[in-house]
Amino acid sequence: MSVESDLQTIRNGADSVISVDELAEKLAKGRPLRIKFGVDPTRPDLTLGHAVVFQKLRQFQDLGHEAHLVIGDFTACIGDPSGRSSLRPQLSREEVEANAATYLEQAFQILERSKTVIHRNSRWFDRMTFEDVLVLTRKMTVARMLERDDFARRYAEQTPISIVEFLYPLVQGQDSVELESDVELGGRDQLFNMLVGRQLQKDAGQEEQVVIAMPLLVGTDGVQKMSKSLGNYIAFNDSPKDMFGKIMSIGDNLMWDYYRLLLNKTSADIDAMKHEHPMAIKKQLAETLTARFHSPDAARRERESFERVFSRHETPDDMPSFSWESIRGGDGDPALLEVLAATGLFPSKKEARRLIAQGAVKIDGEKATAPDQRLARPNRPRVIQAGKRIFFQVLP
Repeated sequence: MSVESDLQTIRNGADSVISVDELAEKLAKGRPLRIKFGVDPTRPDLTLGHAVVFQKLRQFQDLGHEAHLVIGDFTACIGDPSGRSSLRPQLSREEVEANAATYLEQAFQILERSKTVIHRNSRWFDRMTFEDVLVLTRKMTVARMLERDDFARRYAEQTPISIVEFLYPLVQGQDSVELESDVELGGRDQLFNMLVGRQLQKDAGQEEQVVIAMPLLVGTDGVQKMSKSLGNYIAFNDSPKDMFGKIMSIGDNLMWDYYRLLLNKTSADIDAMKHEHPMAIKKQLAETLTARFHSPDAARRERESFERVFSRHETPDDMPSFSWESIRGGDGDPALLEVLAATGLFPSKKEARRLIAQGAVKIDGEKATAPDQRLARPNRPRVIQAGKRIFFQVLP
């Protein structure tokens, strides 16, 4: 393929490329480029937010380039301050390694395993002396660090900033020097760190890496970036039912970003799809992504189940059932909120209360809006629906 064609493919969906001209020069050399992406395994699960960058890395693999995945087993013990208002908790090496093992299995659901080179940055940082660290710190000023939006905001608000957080961009940048990377990928919240990598490579006499910053995927709440801490995430390891249902819950306007960032659809592709019914397009999105992380058969079953419930207003065949005694919890008739909490189907009692307050809970099709509403022992199975995805039966 031509350099122009490759450039168009690479730039599709990217937030920024620094710089396009440098990338064109690197592509024109006709050799495989070393594409770096670093992940700190601070949690065991990956989300579709991570998939945005993994998908771009897979694009580079398909174009014949080398994917270099850096597992930040050293940097995860520091904690990336990007977008944070406080210091991350420190993890042990054992916790990091356990998370890393699950990261890799999930990452290979997108990346081609045989074309991915895995690095652990402890390999070079463990051998550094304190003198080496001091030499590294001389390459950055406090004033430059405070150009970062999150550091500047915290400094203005007089929120403490640890020295170790100042070190993090330097440590991430040093990864680029060690790998002599040609391109570094990351979310746009990583832009400062990736630019530090360019500076450190220049200081080391290396050719500076091109930086490609990807947009941050908005979560299911339609407002904030996808985050496990915010509860608005879709995880690689979600069940087919949860994955399909969560994708169907996103707003119609948001689904175009999912098509662009997760399925590499171009603006022309999306313009063509906008002539079709939004519900049909969203079902196709949910089925395609569920098939990618599970299987085509599982995705098809979830689509059929979704259509039975929401298009034909039927109840799902596989909804869980609970005996009256198992959810009663004590003497007397239990409150609706206590019944919901007793099922274990909700992440928290607070979430169950929120659904009741929003009028999203129905008992045998009738809306229930009072969390303290008492439920009498049923003389027949009663179906309770909470939100769009949770159904269960209460048996006599």
